[in-house]
Amino acid sequence: MPKAMIFAAGLGKRLMPLTTDKPKALVEVAGKPMLHWVVEKLVNSGFKQIVINTHHYAEKMREAIEKLPYDAEFIISDEKKELLDTGGGLLKAKEFLQGEEPFIVHNVDVFSDLDLKQLWDFHIKNKAIATLATTNRKSTRYFLWHNNQLAGWENISTNEKIMTRNISENFERKAFSGIQVLSPEVFDHINFSGKFSIKKVYFNLAEQKNILSFNHNSDFWFDLGTIEKIKTAEKMIKEKDFLNY
Repeated sequence: MPKAMIFAAGLGKRLMPLTTDKPKALVEVAGKPMLHWVVEKLVNSGFKQIVINTHHYAEKMREAIEKLPYDAEFIISDEKKELLDTGGGLLKAKEFLQGEEPFIVHNVDVFSDLDLKQLWDFHIKNKAIATLATTNRKSTRYFLWHNNQLAGWENISTNEKIMTRNISENFERKAFSGIQVLSPEVFDHINFSGKFSIKKVYFNLAEQKNILSFNHNSDFWFDLGTIEKIKTAEKMIKEKDFLNY
């Protein structure tokens, strides 16, 4: 049975005052906490072993996770001392996620109708170590791709650019959707500890391993990181009647 991880430990500073007394993952969107939307999507897609990282209001998260009304096994990875970022958080959950099958990682503040099974199958078919869901939407930060292989990363607001392949042109800018599939082999290549971004691991592996983009431009997708974005998403959720997310 494929496993999943939900990155849910963020402070949710951009969502203040909604996160004054609760973690970001428990902020409601269209009458249901973000965490419930993501868990429901994962369970409906066949992912029934799910690890969830916590930090901010960890006890409230624990109580909420214990009460989740879904037929799945939930494991809490509590980042007590400090937020470990995506790479550190993933590494902390290694014991649960390692095994024979790839696993999916889903940010808690992302809402989409992306077909997770298609993403997972694409990853397996192409023998990737990592497959990132992407779209061609406007953003300030992009992963750069050449022949669908990771070639770099760019922040256009700060002019920071990191190239992982010797390519100066003919690359595509695609925005990351906060959903990815990883093969357990990735843990064999993590040479960092403590707090670090998974991007660092990808940059080190990009020339030797398949790190691929899975485009889903036609899908419904929302970042729920601000109050305004939640309001916009709620409007679309009601219009599209997302009863079976």
